[in-house]
Amino acid sequence: MGVIMKRFFAAIAAFTLAPAGAFAQEWYAGGYFGLNLQGDSDNRGQLTSDFSTGNGAPTIPTETVLAQGTSVGWTTDFDSGVAYGVEAGLRFDNGFRSGVEISLTQADVDTHEGVNVGGAVIDGVDAAVLTGSAEPLGATVGEVVSDGRGDIENLAVFANAYYDFNRDGQFQPYVGAGIGFSDVNVTYNPSGVGIVDDGETKFAYQLRAGATYQFSEQVEAYAEYTYRATEDAQVNVDLFPGALDIENEQNLLTVGVRYRFSG
Repeated sequence: MGVIMKRFFAAIAAFTLAPAGAFAQEWYAGGYFGLNLQGDSDNRGQLTSDFSTGNGAPTIPTETVLAQGTSVGWTTDFDSGVAYGVEAGLRFDNGFRSGVEISLTQADVDTHEGVNVGGAVIDGVDAAVLTGSAEPLGATVGEVVSDGRGDIENLAVFANAYYDFNRDGQFQPYVGAGIGFSDVNVTYNPSGVGIVDDGETKFAYQLRAGATYQFSEQVEAYAEYTYRATEDAQVNVDLFPGALDIENEQNLLTVGVRYRFSG
């Protein structure tokens, strides 16, 4: 992340976590649900120790030794998933508001493709090459991984800051941003083969735009778009000695309800 973006999010954190002070107007709480358009992941990593292959002849003969540090990777495409969240915060009389949000998102794997080792794609090689089996399995790497089982889940906490436009109107557009942490959990088990089942907590950030409609002084509904991302999550590979960096970007389309606690 660039220096400008880091300073921007540092300013958000300072504002969000600051004492309410004289500008405080009222507390609010709400929740949302919607669609998670999980971005595809260009998984990239390396072998963490030497690995003797299974039978991938004639391309990769049995017991070919791949050295520690050899690059490995593939691309994972995700289906659309779901997003849920709750937030409580404080609205200020100058148009700003701040909140603390807890969010859960999930998306299933659609397919994996482009498995490569040392820069060479091995989708057409017998899958025994990765399992260590001396006997061919009768299915290629590409055929095994194209069966998209698994998912990615994010349990995140954010400190958010918003600015509401047209505060005296019934229809109020707004923009916002937030920083926090996300517990990223990744499961890849195509064709029932356990490849990855691991997770990591990473720094997360989000940018938002939406619109609020006030039904009454206390009840309001809103629709919102969120771009959300974390640092790449590093996970261990179970099928062979390796580690992968998993890209984790989301586009969320959500609707929700807030309740305003008048002072």
